[in-house]
This record gives sequence, structure tokens and C-alpha cells, in this order.
Amino acid sequence: MAEVLSQDEIDQLLAAISAPAEAAPAGAAAAAPAAPAAATLVEPALGGFAPAPSLAPSRAEHAPSQITGVPGEPRIYSQQKRKKPKIKPYDFKRPDKFSKDQIRTLQMIHETFARFVTTSLSAQLRALVHVHVASVDQLTYEEFVKSLPNPSTLAIVEMQPLEGSSVFEIDPSIVFTIIDRILGGKGYSTNLSRELTDIEISVMERIVQKILASLRESWANVVDLKPKLDKIEANPQFVQIVPPNDMVVLVTLETKVSEVEGMINLCIPYIVLEPIVNKLSAQFWYSSIRKRSTEEQIENLKQRIGEIYVPLKVEIGKTRLTVGDILRLQRGDVVKLDLHADEQFMLKVRDNPKFFCIPGVHKMKLAAKITKAVGEMDKIRERGEQADQ
Repeated sequence: MAEVLSQDEIDQLLAAISAPAEAAPAGAAAAAPAAPAAATLVEPALGGFAPAPSLAPSRAEHAPSQITGVPGEPRIYSQQKRKKPKIKPYDFKRPDKFSKDQIRTLQMIHETFARFVTTSLSAQLRALVHVHVASVDQLTYEEFVKSLPNPSTLAIVEMQPLEGSSVFEIDPSIVFTIIDRILGGKGYSTNLSRELTDIEISVMERIVQKILASLRESWANVVDLKPKLDKIEANPQFVQIVPPNDMVVLVTLETKVSEVEGMINLCIPYIVLEPIVNKLSAQFWYSSIRKRSTEEQIENLKQRIGEIYVPLKVEIGKTRLTVGDILRLQRGDVVKLDLHADEQFMLKVRDNPKFFCIPGVHKMKLAAKITKAVGEMDKIRERGEQADQ
């Protein structure tokens, strides 16, 4: 049991505690030689507090912050601070519907979607297009609608065979740049903010169809999605696909067309994805990728690159001249080529020999008629001639 001080020692110690440090007499410290350097307050069994010999006067002025003890024993007041429990706020108005793993899976799906859209729109617009996923969030549909300007370009899409619809929201700067490119313009940046005309809506419907084809391919590992464009609206208040408090997942895609930057937002309600929500896991997604046949992947690749333009040229012959000969060339000079008059020309795709052809005229323009494909020996001979040069 802790040693109890005498009444005189208690009085001297309390006087030292209550007196200010700077006003304490020089002999105050020597008044209680028996008091050790540290102490702990204890409660005797008969009631009342008495300082144990281990109490330091310099620390006794701090109020105790925690009480510990065992029934039947003196309670000890320690100086340790009680740890506060970690509390996470929870909003019952907007409970999370998607887990972190499901959000990551949705992000992976739409990263694939972004790559498909990049390829498709680049070929369609004949311009450099870059699309990538900026974020994947869950929020209420009301919050999504309130974030939209009026007017907007909102494409309502039926997510067949799933029940319900989704919404594509395309930034006005991207919309008018695409329309300008499709109608023969340069696609310069504009600050227009107005509703689309009937012709412009018709143009954008074609573009949205291209985007939906990419969406179907990106979801192929999870569900055989067949998205169908319902209509294009301008006023967000007229697009009520779910009740305001329903949760949705919002996929934000940063989009760049030539030098114009903007956003494309895809809003998918939870009620649409609910039947397949168990499939939205990274494990299921990767296993589905491995199950897809190689032939299907090759067919999809052919379909995606089928609309990409590549340069073709017809080579009528070649020769070698010295720099001096080139400097002396003038009008009327004849340059002898390496081809004979009865030989066929070579048609090249990106400088690679592909076909033999004969020249001609078609609708008042020079043309070339393909006669046969270039064989392996012809390719080897062509490479040898290029190496000699």
C-alpha cells in the first residue's frame, strides 16, 4: 500500500502548490525534504484525498485526465489522455450503393470504352481525338441534374437488355467542334451555348451511335449490352430517368478534339446496373476477358480499324542523278526511269508495295487499275533496290 504522509507534510506540500513559483521563499523547497520528486494522487479507503510520496509539486497543478483502478483498491488518477474513437459520418439521404471494388471495375470498363471512342471518333472526324477517364463517382440524380447547364446536349440511351435508361452529357465546345468538322470546317473552338438545330441534332445522332457502338464493346465482358439512342434533349429538367434521390454512377471523360478540350459525362442509375452488380468485380471482369475467343477479338479489331484512312501512292518509276545533273535540269529535259514502257506500276500503301497496276483515266481524273497483288519475291527485290539506293 502507498505510504501516507503526516499532517505537517501535507500542509507544507499544499502551501507549496498554492503559492506562485516566483513568490515562493527560497527555503520552501527545503521545508519538505522528505517529499520525493514524483507522486500520484490516491484515494484512501476511508475517504478524502492524500498525496502519496511520489507526487511532484510542479506537476500537481495539472488536473487529472483519466481515472483507473480496481474495486477495493485506491483509485489512481493518471495523466494519460483518453483516445477519441474514430467516427465516420454517414449520410442516410445518399447511402453508397457501389463498393470500392465495383467502382474500380466500372473505371476499368470505361477506360476501355475511352480507348474505343478515341479510335472511332478519330476515324470519323479525321482529326486527333483523345478521350480518357477523369473520375468515377456515385451521387444522387438530383445532384447530377443541378450540375448541368441549360441548354445542354443530353442523349438519352436505353440500356437494353437492362431495364432503364442512361444519359450522355456532352460539353457544348465538343459538340460544336464535332459538328463543324463533320460539315467540312476546321473544328475551331467556339463559345456557343444554345440549343441544337434539327440538322445539328441529326449530325450528333450519328456521332452518338458511334459512341454507343464503343460502349457495347467495352461492356462485352460483363453483359451483352445493346444500347439504343432514344432522343437528344436540351433542357436537363425534361430528362427524368429516375427519381431525384436515386443513386447514380457518374463517369467523367476528359475529351480533346484537335485543340478543343471538354467533358463527356455518362450517368448510369444504380437501378439499371442492379441486376448485374454482382458481376462488377475485377475478378469476374478479368476472367471474362480470358474466356473471349481470339477470333472475336480479331473481328472487333478489324471493325475498329476498318474506317481508318491510310495514304496510297502509285510509283511510275525511279532513277538516280548526280547533284550536277539535277542543277542543270530545265524545261523540256527528259529523265529516263528504270521501268520499261510495257511494265506495270507499283501501288504502295504507306510506302509498302502491295499491288501492281496500270494507269488510266476515270471521270476526268488520273486513276490506277489494280491487276495483281505483289508477291513475296517482288517485295524482296523492292527492298534490295531500296538498300542499293
